[in-house]
Amino acid sequence: MAKPRPSLPGALVALLLFAVSAAAGAVDPEQARAWREDLRFMAQEMPRRHRNLFHTMTREQFEAAVAALDARIPSLERHQIIVEMARIAAMVGDGHTNVAPTRDPKIGFRAYPIRLYLFQDGLYVRATDRAHADLVGGKVIRIGEATAEQAYAAARALVGRDNEMDAKFFAPLLLTMPEVLHALGLVADMEKASFTLEAGGRTRVAVLAPAGPADLLPPDTDTSWMRKDGWIDARGERDPLWLRDPKNKYWLEYLPEPRAVYVQFNQVGNKDDETIEAFSKWLTAFVGEKPVDRIVLDLRLNRGGNGSLNRPLIVALLRASKIDHPGGLVVLIGRSTWSAAQMLVNDLEQYTNAVFVGEPSGGKINHYGDSRRITLPNSGITVRVSTLWWQGDERDRRPWKAPDVAAGLTFADYRDNRDPALDAALAYVPEKSLADSLRETVSAEDAGRAASAFAAWKADPRHVWVDPEPELNVLGYRLMGEKRLPEAIQIFRLAAEASPQSANAFDSLGEACAAAGDRDAAIRAYERALSLDPKLDSARDALKKLKAPS
Repeated sequence: MAKPRPSLPGALVALLLFAVSAAAGAVDPEQARAWREDLRFMAQEMPRRHRNLFHTMTREQFEAAVAALDARIPSLERHQIIVEMARIAAMVGDGHTNVAPTRDPKIGFRAYPIRLYLFQDGLYVRATDRAHADLVGGKVIRIGEATAEQAYAAARALVGRDNEMDAKFFAPLLLTMPEVLHALGLVADMEKASFTLEAGGRTRVAVLAPAGPADLLPPDTDTSWMRKDGWIDARGERDPLWLRDPKNKYWLEYLPEPRAVYVQFNQVGNKDDETIEAFSKWLTAFVGEKPVDRIVLDLRLNRGGNGSLNRPLIVALLRASKIDHPGGLVVLIGRSTWSAAQMLVNDLEQYTNAVFVGEPSGGKINHYGDSRRITLPNSGITVRVSTLWWQGDERDRRPWKAPDVAAGLTFADYRDNRDPALDAALAYVPEKSLADSLRETVSAEDAGRAASAFAAWKADPRHVWVDPEPELNVLGYRLMGEKRLPEAIQIFRLAAEASPQSANAFDSLGEACAAAGDRDAAIRAYERALSLDPKLDSARDALKKLKAPS
């Protein structure tokens, strides 16, 4: 008969179980029990602590996902369980709710000796350790048997995100982690992962082994671009201005030839020796002393912080009379512009005449935020959930703040130390608004003129991210107010064609057609509006009147 084992404290038992699990892989019955307990705790606490856990998914979908994972836990390895927990957290649909291998040391995933980035022209190897320097600059074609696009889509499902730009930031980081690739089924053996790369017209397969723990990112600054000792980076030995000092929360430099002040604001948080308020006062004094035509505020590395600290910087920019002209303030934004930095973007858009350059921000205008930790009792892994809803205008459904001037980064730009966004900011010359341009061309006699002008506007690569519907809508109603109904209908039709999923565009078109006496066209437009948004009362009421017996 076996002797009874001495009892151990529960926390120590759990610690030993998870240490064995991490080392050996597959979970045994005791480990499965502990993981199931963690999963139940996660499933109970997430709805309790989140501001509104079911804003995107339903309770039934959440509970079904939890039940499915619970049933599978005995057949999964530790890393697979964690990845499936990340998938459940990502279902919530906001960036502050997540299970993050890029941030949580308790997860302890490893990394291959490469860094990837999703440039405008594809997924590339941006840097490697010295032993794999020949891979730098390779375009990723396949990971295992999956295409780069399939691999990205698989990793994207694990990212708690506000929008697609948020996913573009995190997914490439996950795709360098062996445990993630194996859990997603992208590689069969995480100790030997194959990456198919293309460079110089040639294709090769690199088989990589893990090279140690994954680098963890701080919460409020994008430090993923920082050089790593002993590694080779595609940008050579020089750093472009925007990557010169990512860890410095805020700093500025005067650019004499364009008479511009470049301000990099990398975190909404005070320094130990200088507050944002003090820095903002210095910025005001600095601009007053120098010949300045433009301030370029770079938020591309700013992942947030304390949004209440934004005010002094906004005040300083509003008081800078030298830049109180079109193009005087240019704000650089991108996929890492998020959280409290998104709140700064919202205020600058509302209260200044800033021009935004770069790529769309990683955050939504209205968003869930202020994440709080849920620490799982056995594994110690952190689940974060959003606890507040930050809202400006509830009607604003934009997934991000889009740049007025698109300036993406290609791999060649990065390799050659070019910064298209800063170049575009410094070269910016104000242009006519879309509404003003179309107003000059719209004609009752020649409907093609406005359509041609709009097509030319859309073809301009600077406008690739701009949503034209708001300007078209304003112009259409202005023309209606002037009793130019045929011209208004032309503009509303352009808006509907450009935004075929917008109920508002078809609602406006219906209103113009009804005002012009075209009952059939108005009915078609209103019916389309209601098919897109069944809750659109204005379209429902108008349709009822149009269909009422005369």
